[in-house]
Amino acid sequence: MLLFFYTLNFNWYVSVADSLITNTLLACSCVIVSTVLRYYQPKDEIVLFVLVLTIAFSVLISFLCRILLSHIFIHERTYLNFLDFSLIFRFIVIFVFLAWCAFVNVLWYRLEEQSEMQERLHTAQNLAKEAELNKLRHQLQPHFLFNSLNSVYALTIVNPKEAGTMITKLASFLRGTLKRDDEVWVSVAEEMEYIQLYLDIEKVRFSHRLNLDISIEEDTLSLTLPGTLLQPIVENAIKFGLYNTSAAIMIAVSVKVENEVLTISVCNPYDPDMKATEGTGFGLSAIRRRLYLLFADNTLLQTASTADNLYITTLKIPQKL
Repeated sequence: MLLFFYTLNFNWYVSVADSLITNTLLACSCVIVSTVLRYYQPKDEIVLFVLVLTIAFSVLISFLCRILLSHIFIHERTYLNFLDFSLIFRFIVIFVFLAWCAFVNVLWYRLEEQSEMQERLHTAQNLAKEAELNKLRHQLQPHFLFNSLNSVYALTIVNPKEAGTMITKLASFLRGTLKRDDEVWVSVAEEMEYIQLYLDIEKVRFSHRLNLDISIEEDTLSLTLPGTLLQPIVENAIKFGLYNTSAAIMIAVSVKVENEVLTISVCNPYDPDMKATEGTGFGLSAIRRRLYLLFADNTLLQTASTADNLYITTLKIPQKL
């Protein structure tokens, strides 16, 4: 604008004063418009609101420029004539600039608001997922506790001494459960130690009838999996393998890593002609739900039966090695 006035043969004083006043008023208007749009944007008819706002400020700037400049250069008749002549042109330039500034601000604040909304939604989803995971983990503990207490009750009738041993081991098991209550992820070594304590409790109950074959690859001990995830699977294996037979059975647990996936298999025999003791099915459904919440994959828990009446439950936990 300064060069524009200079090319019209106005002196530098007139050119600088006009440019300074106009640009200062325009900058102040941009700041005000930006502030207004930051704190208030109508949900409907935002375009009309912006146009009205920019037109109002354009008229105000043009009017103030006319008053201020005419008082400063009251004796510059040539410049005053030019000022009156260029008022419409000045209004159009100011309006275009303000409108561009306003719409850029609208777009920026809308994108910022959308980003904040997405962040809030993501945070809310994470909190909901964590709450559901905690709920499932805490529901599994009383599920096991009630079953164990039923076992203790049954054992007190046939073998009170062994019932006392089982109560001691159960207390140690629950004490360990409380210590790891806040741990979402645990190592394979910690989980297998936890499972071994659970199996010790079941061994007290079933004695020679329960035989175990546990195979753990050395390189899996430092890998991680969700805590309290394996115990319901082993519990199901004992339930379906032992509850409807008086013979001794073998339950095999295999822990290995394949293609950066921790694979845990629990194998138990079953009698297809006998109906196992009915349960709620909560254990496996809770595991499947927890795995989906953690990995968004419904295929990480699989079950299969073989021709020689073996039931195999396979748990897969992706790892980042």
